[in-house]
Amino acid sequence: MPSLEFNLRPVDHITTGAIGPPGKRVFYLQASKDDELVTLIVEKTQIQSLAVGVEQFLDELITRVPGLSDAEIGAQDAEMKLQRPIDPAFRVGQLGLGYDDADDLMVLVAREIQPEEGQVDEPGVARFWCTRDQMRRMCQWGVEVASLGRTICGNCGQPIDPEGHFCPKRNGHKH
Repeated sequence: MPSLEFNLRPVDHITTGAIGPPGKRVFYLQASKDDELVTLIVEKTQIQSLAVGVEQFLDELITRVPGLSDAEIGAQDAEMKLQRPIDPAFRVGQLGLGYDDADDLMVLVAREIQPEEGQVDEPGVARFWCTRDQMRRMCQWGVEVASLGRTICGNCGQPIDPEGHFCPKRNGHKH
């Protein structure tokens, strides 16, 4: 049995967010149901990959399930903010998606990073059941949050820190 297990079905709220200055931000996945708030630490790339995966998943659902309406897009900034307190349960190692045809709910399954060898506890798992609209809005918001970071160097493709950037393609000159 996992050391921590959450099953919020259905969620009242689901979002992603980041705290900290660009280059040092910590990214979060957060969901709530009634008075239960679950916050998980994720990587920026996990948020970006999830957004791509959700769009593909939703396209496949529309094709597979006749008469299913398309998920709505767009959300207000205020409704997508992280809720306090930010108290992460675990760091996510793997994300997965599923769908319950009978209830028309998507499930986002987040699994904790595998424990180090010799640890007895099973990795934690969180299942966030949400509508297709909630999932699409959360992912679009996540892409927006991820894009607010450091600018990318046009020469080498690496992020540029506020203090400057050592660019190997410019013979190490900072810019």
